[in-house]
Amino acid sequence: MRSMPHGGAENGGHSAPESGRSRQRKTHSWFAGAQTQRRLSAREHLTQREVERLIEAAKDNRWGHRDATMVLLAFRHGLRAAELVDLRWEQVDLENAILHVRRVKQGTPATHPLTGRELRALRRLQREQVSKSPFVFVSERGTPFSTRGFQAMVERAARAAGFDMKIHPHMLRHSCGFKLANDGVDTRTIQSYLGHKSIQHTVRYTELAPTRFKSLFRD
Repeated sequence: MRSMPHGGAENGGHSAPESGRSRQRKTHSWFAGAQTQRRLSAREHLTQREVERLIEAAKDNRWGHRDATMVLLAFRHGLRAAELVDLRWEQVDLENAILHVRRVKQGTPATHPLTGRELRALRRLQREQVSKSPFVFVSERGTPFSTRGFQAMVERAARAAGFDMKIHPHMLRHSCGFKLANDGVDTRTIQSYLGHKSIQHTVRYTELAPTRFKSLFRD
């Protein structure tokens, strides 16, 4: 007598019920795939032209010079919001055009050059600062600017600039990394410039830089 094939007449032609563990694995796999897709589709940086749009929009208020300078320095020096609002005048050497960058999250400190544009912006900010605070960026009351205040300012400027995606302060740090990678700066230099302890945090920029594949095909 022939044995019935698995899934045949004995169980109505249907396969055995899926176990709870199997369903859990499939659910986990689906969520992992969805998270990966979100990471691939969500852009976490701005182009240099988009940063300039943001800077111009930030200028359009009573404290526009301060706000625009904050965006400029956050982008040019890859500063986190916490590093930017904690920036003090003792870290700024206007005479020698040097910025002494202190990093949070156990990052490596560095000495960055300041460009003419940045020097002019900082000198004006220092002249106009009524409270003469040790902090570079202060509120209307003369108190240090907060990370929440910086975030709100960036979001307002982004809306004014007409961005159709949500802009947050950390995108300026990523924008710096991608700009350097697109310019062909080597990974170790970018690592030092951004203060990354591990180079694994830096390779994300060079991996996505289109210049990696620039010379693969020629017409």
